[in-house]
Amino acid sequence: MKLSVNLNKVALLRNARGEGRPSVRDFANKAIDYGVSGLTLHPRPDHRHATSKDVVTISQLCKERNVEFNIEGNPFSSPSGDFKGFLNLVEESQPDQITLVPDSPDQITSDHGWAAGNHDDDLKNIINNLKDLSNHSQISLFVDNMKGNKVNYDAIDYAINVGANLIEIHTGYFSKHIEEGNLSVVNKIESLINKANQSNLMVNAGHDLNLINLPHLVKIGGINEVSIGHAIVIDALNYGFEATIKSYIDTIKG
Repeated sequence: MKLSVNLNKVALLRNARGEGRPSVRDFANKAIDYGVSGLTLHPRPDHRHATSKDVVTISQLCKERNVEFNIEGNPFSSPSGDFKGFLNLVEESQPDQITLVPDSPDQITSDHGWAAGNHDDDLKNIINNLKDLSNHSQISLFVDNMKGNKVNYDAIDYAINVGANLIEIHTGYFSKHIEEGNLSVVNKIESLINKANQSNLMVNAGHDLNLINLPHLVKIGGINEVSIGHAIVIDALNYGFEATIKSYIDTIKG
């Protein structure tokens, strides 16, 4: 299992004063120094945290330092003001991984994954376009762990059908139930992970992961990468950035 650190919240703090501090680049370098496998940015059209400039800067840094760069976002996000548009950012940054998320511009955070709908053909076409724009990139589809009260196995066939190489499981449901002490969710997410692996899909995971619930995912196994941002910043306020990053890496190593 690899750790990709999402730097959006560092960018959000910087934007609060508009003075360039804290520096997203500095914290990216620190995270790499401390041993992370990759860095993630999720630019939104309003640039409320990560900006288009951040994407270009951090993607180049990742190439220089030989770690993975993952760009997240809605592939249908068009250029608007200073936002270059998702497809243009992919073409310019040439990321190692592209994580597609069906978020709307006004969402506070990504709260759901992709499901079949009237956008299916458009999503297939845009994934083909992304493969042309950055032909070495792995394409990951953000999907829900559950569909109602059942494990969302449909997400696996859907991801394959639209041309994705991976799925990233939205772990909000998982994290909430672990926090409530309901460990039955472990078996549910494990069955989805196993089914995806059997279908030759790699599995990533992200959303609300922290040092409390992460060990349960580590124990399951079968996960390629976890992307964590919000919890890392919270823990860094208490324990410092270096100690926090190393704690997450130690947890992943088991």
